[in-house]
Amino acid sequence: MKNLLVKLIFLSLVLGIFSCSSTTTKKEKNINPKITFRKDGEVIIKNKDKEVAKFDMEIADDEYERETGLMYRKNMKDNQAMLFVFDDEAPRYFYMKNTYIPLDIIFIASNKKIVHIAKDAKPLDETTLPSKFPAKYVLEIKGGLSEDLGIKPGMKVFQKK
Repeated sequence: MKNLLVKLIFLSLVLGIFSCSSTTTKKEKNINPKITFRKDGEVIIKNKDKEVAKFDMEIADDEYERETGLMYRKNMKDNQAMLFVFDDEAPRYFYMKNTYIPLDIIFIASNKKIVHIAKDAKPLDETTLPSKFPAKYVLEIKGGLSEDLGIKPGMKVFQKK
């Protein structure tokens, strides 16, 4: 009888652990926070001395913000952008996991010149989008805007706080 009681207690503990585990997993899968745009400054793109585009920017400059980026956001205005700031210039790889907005991903070297643009990145697509050249900064804007505004590699990016 004592042996049966021990087995029942053990079984109930194991089942309790699994039920807690499955509850946590369900909550983690349903993460969908409401995130609003935070204006940290402005970013201006110039071709020589002529201003081509100007955006209100939100800066992602720590590990969590760079990993999260524009994930979970349902909309973005044409005049908004997210600027990712890295500690060093290196090849960069982005993807669109949990990102619902089509984006143009603009890779920028440490000298602030645009070195590559991944245009019209598809929402929720986990295909890797690499920079063609090393980048220290990455600017994300609404998909299609780089084409519409004439933003091209070689142009310079300036930020104002």
